[in-house]
Amino acid sequence: MADSSFDIVSKVERQEVDNALNQAAKEISQRYDFKGTGATIEWSGEKILMQASGEERVLAILDIFQTKLIKRGISLKSLDSGEPQLSGKEYKLFSTIEEGISQENAKKVAKVIRDEGPKGVKALVQGDELRVSSKSRDDLQAVQALLKDKDFDFAIQYANYR
Repeated sequence: MADSSFDIVSKVERQEVDNALNQAAKEISQRYDFKGTGATIEWSGEKILMQASGEERVLAILDIFQTKLIKRGISLKSLDSGEPQLSGKEYKLFSTIEEGISQENAKKVAKVIRDEGPKGVKALVQGDELRVSSKSRDDLQAVQALLKDKDFDFAIQYANYR
């Protein structure tokens, strides 16, 4: 019998992020406390740009955007935000959506699987994802339960369960 396997990935659906951004922009344009402050949120290349007349307002925009991401089922661990910066008379805040598991993070996950997971489970780094394989499907489910209990500083999902 062939080995069963699944992939551990860190992917974000771009359309869902775009929908969350559009919802946040609509809420900002309609809210009374943002009237006349020049508050905006928009794509700037691959980054998300938030602008407002005050530092607190930029952070409020970030909070609204994070709320919309959560409602759309996107983990906040995949959102990397900087600090508000003064640019002229406005504050700007750039955020990026991180995708893919870095080599060092993949090694951390593989080490957890090796040290604490069931015997006979193999973890192999393949680019920006991690393939976990075993002869037993029960062992693979035990690995998924183990990883859900761990709190990594990056978002992980499971794909290609065979």
